[in-house]
Amino acid sequence: MKITTNKIDSANAKINAAITRGTIDANVEKIANQLSKEAKIAGFRKGKVPLSAVKKQYGDRLVQDAEAQALRDLLSAALKEMEIAADTLIGEPQIAKFEKNDNGIDVEVIIATRPAIELGDYAAMVPDVVKPAIDDAAVTARIEELASAQAPLVNVEEDRALVSGDSALLDFEGFVDGEAFEGGKAEGFSLRLGSGQFIPGFEDQVIGMKKGDEKTINVTFPENYGGAKLAGKPAEFKVKIQAIQAKEAVTIDDELAKKMLPGYEDASVEMLKEKVKEQLESEAMSVAYNDELKPNLMETFVSAFTIDLPEFIVEQEMDMALNKKARDMSEAELEELRGDAEKVKAMRETFRDDACRAVKATFIVDALAKAENIIVNEQELMQTIYYEAMQMGQDPAAVYKHYQESGYLPAIQMAMIEDRVLSKLLNDKIK
Repeated sequence: MKITTNKIDSANAKINAAITRGTIDANVEKIANQLSKEAKIAGFRKGKVPLSAVKKQYGDRLVQDAEAQALRDLLSAALKEMEIAADTLIGEPQIAKFEKNDNGIDVEVIIATRPAIELGDYAAMVPDVVKPAIDDAAVTARIEELASAQAPLVNVEEDRALVSGDSALLDFEGFVDGEAFEGGKAEGFSLRLGSGQFIPGFEDQVIGMKKGDEKTINVTFPENYGGAKLAGKPAEFKVKIQAIQAKEAVTIDDELAKKMLPGYEDASVEMLKEKVKEQLESEAMSVAYNDELKPNLMETFVSAFTIDLPEFIVEQEMDMALNKKARDMSEAELEELRGDAEKVKAMRETFRDDACRAVKATFIVDALAKAENIIVNEQELMQTIYYEAMQMGQDPAAVYKHYQESGYLPAIQMAMIEDRVLSKLLNDKIK
């Protein structure tokens, strides 16, 4: 068997080989000999089956197994020649050519390996992270907001107009084309102004009314309104204000602190402010990490490292992007593409840069995770998916099974690893 290897770069290699007829025949004999000791064929005792009977019984299967063995042997020999460890291979070797002839089989195999990445002093690429400054006014505003959310509504006795943030206790009845419509009438309905709970424009026209006032409000139902009979229709509502209600005034004192920090017997205003400040800092850091620091750091790494990319993985990424694009296209657009292979090819090519970046980022994250000893095991992956499914009110087991069957689990796992790697590197630079 003649083998020619071509190690294109650290991630791609090509193997060309001529598997001789003699190699195939020798493999057939070897496999047939083994089967003669193990096979059960009627009329013969186990272990005493002649080769002629084995060959007659298994025929083409013997040849197929012999060819498969020859492929395995040539791959093993080629990897040894190129000094490529089998555990660095990515995916299955791609059989680009398998042509049978009178002399044997001409074969071309394309393999991809995990690319070599020299990380160097990657920590030096991570910027210093400064904790966001939270002022006293922001802390006070958050405490008031939290306390107000728990405070009861009380009637406003003074003679004043409704303002945004008030709750109006009102009666209303709606009409379209002069006729009352189903679901358009209520009495003693509590509407918090500014909540956006009603049709756009309704709450704005309630603001300024006083207790006992009556008014006809004109609005238009949105085009995407759920009820087809009302969507896009102009309507008028007869409204009467029964009462104006507002949240009970909040006093920030130790008593409030004890209510808001039930786990602390010695809760005080100062402790409450400190806890709220920590929460605000955490929220601000989370926003900064997710919106700016992590994406920028990943972009820094992608730009800084030059690595060889496995070609077939890039091609797969392009195919997925093309399929995703196709799912968002109209039937007319798809029909146009079906008749124009060159246009499909050109569209697919537009995804190459993004595909290269995504594949490159994946290998960089993988290398960084190994350097930082960060892993996400199957149990953690399952717990994360279950937790998020429960948060969304979905069946956790069904969601996990769907991801598993759709092949999404590796991508979710890699996203979790990326998040942990970037967070770890940034946390190490917090000042």
